[in-house]
Amino acid sequence: MTYFAERLIWCLLGAAALTLSGCSGKTQDADTKIATAATADTGGSAKGDFGPPQGPEVKAILTSPPNVPPATGRHAPAKVIVELDVIEKEMPISEGVTYTFWTFGGTVPGSFIRVRQGDTVVFHLRNMPDSKMPHNIDLHGVTGPGGGAASSFTAPGHVSRFTFKALNAGLFVYHCATAPVGMHIANGMYGLILVEPPEGLPPVDREFYVMQGDFYTTGKYREKGHQPFDMEKAIDERPTYVLFNGMEGALTGDKALTAKTNETVRLYVGNGGPNLVSSFHVIGEIFDKVWYEGGTKFQENVQTTLIPSGGAMMAEFHIEVPGSYILVDHSIFRAFNKGALAILKAEGPERKDLYSGKEVDAVYLGDQAAGTNRTPITTAAAAYKAGTLTKEDQIAAGKVLFAGTCSTCHQPDGAGMEGVFPPLAKSDLLAKDPKRIASIITHGLTGPVTVNGKDYNSVMPPMAQLTDDEVANIGTYVLNSWGNPGGQISRDDAKAARAAAPANAGGEGH
Repeated sequence: MTYFAERLIWCLLGAAALTLSGCSGKTQDADTKIATAATADTGGSAKGDFGPPQGPEVKAILTSPPNVPPATGRHAPAKVIVELDVIEKEMPISEGVTYTFWTFGGTVPGSFIRVRQGDTVVFHLRNMPDSKMPHNIDLHGVTGPGGGAASSFTAPGHVSRFTFKALNAGLFVYHCATAPVGMHIANGMYGLILVEPPEGLPPVDREFYVMQGDFYTTGKYREKGHQPFDMEKAIDERPTYVLFNGMEGALTGDKALTAKTNETVRLYVGNGGPNLVSSFHVIGEIFDKVWYEGGTKFQENVQTTLIPSGGAMMAEFHIEVPGSYILVDHSIFRAFNKGALAILKAEGPERKDLYSGKEVDAVYLGDQAAGTNRTPITTAAAAYKAGTLTKEDQIAAGKVLFAGTCSTCHQPDGAGMEGVFPPLAKSDLLAKDPKRIASIITHGLTGPVTVNGKDYNSVMPPMAQLTDDEVANIGTYVLNSWGNPGGQISRDDAKAARAAAPANAGGEGH
């Protein structure tokens, strides 16, 4: 827009304002009024310097996910001390699967940091003596080269310190920026720092800290044992896991988030990446407000919101109806086949006027449903490794896996669905050739098939996401349940079935 065009618009607006003021007998400078309103609506670092710190030093309260520190409650800038430790440690990434994480504060994501706009933050980064790698920190809420990375390179057993002024309000990601940067982030080195606006945030009943990350292991999804980092998968952006808070099931079962009806919940959600964009959604809720991209503006009545890698957002919603609300990345295979799934349990009286009821959590949650105990899977894996695996171990593990993989179609009692999905209970198809179940699981079954004298013509897709252990355990459980002939499927049986051409993938007659 040219200078003259811009002045013409201002003049027209000014004339309109003067006309209105003339009707009321008042005179106003329209240019000044509009310019003041525009300035008042402008955020950014130009409004962020509130002078020197006032009062005594404040030591920041850091919390582990999913907890959030209390509001600062301050009305003036302060000198705030942040002490954050880098800890390299082995932790579970899934049931029976371990991974060596590099962490800020011993958790993935790292500790939540909360300060006020205008604060002077003195940041201490300590790298534990037993670390194998140097690390640093890049805080997206820092104004200065590298976001602090250039000032915080820290060798094992050392501590670095730098100071910054929190000029911009918002929710910001922090992460390690030591080369290779992608590897450090992929190993869990990220977290969130909230810079409150001077007036603070509106009070809510519950606040939770959730952060998504994609992980790259040499083994496939849920393959048991210790799994190293796979650089080739990371470069190709082929994650083995996509997780909330660093572990599959970190926010399900006994560790689910909790709230009550008639409460307002605020979620602080980040995406550490290093590669994927998150399509964040809460099944059964609508966000009343979303502060998109972690900034100071909000959108209302949002169903799903994008969170870029290295980005964040805040969302609020009011809970009216009790039940289990499922947090997912709505790039949906990530939720149900890579682990990006969490639960918020809301307790309170029913609201039949708003929702009739009948929860069917199994359809969404599978083996991550509230209360599901995945310990038998770990027990079976450990027994196999020790050479002591029994049929009973496999049956116990297979029961858990069946609930999450097969029960929706074949039903928990193996009865199937009349005219749609054939029964597994007292199945003459399985009795004729028990070992065939491994091939059916790995390759699927398509086309006409007769089971117990009744014809079916549906599609069972290949369960290629299952490991050989999982195929063997599910098969053993089915063969030893609901009046079936018994028997045992081994890991070798499953491996051979996977490698062979499907015996009857097209159904009978193929």
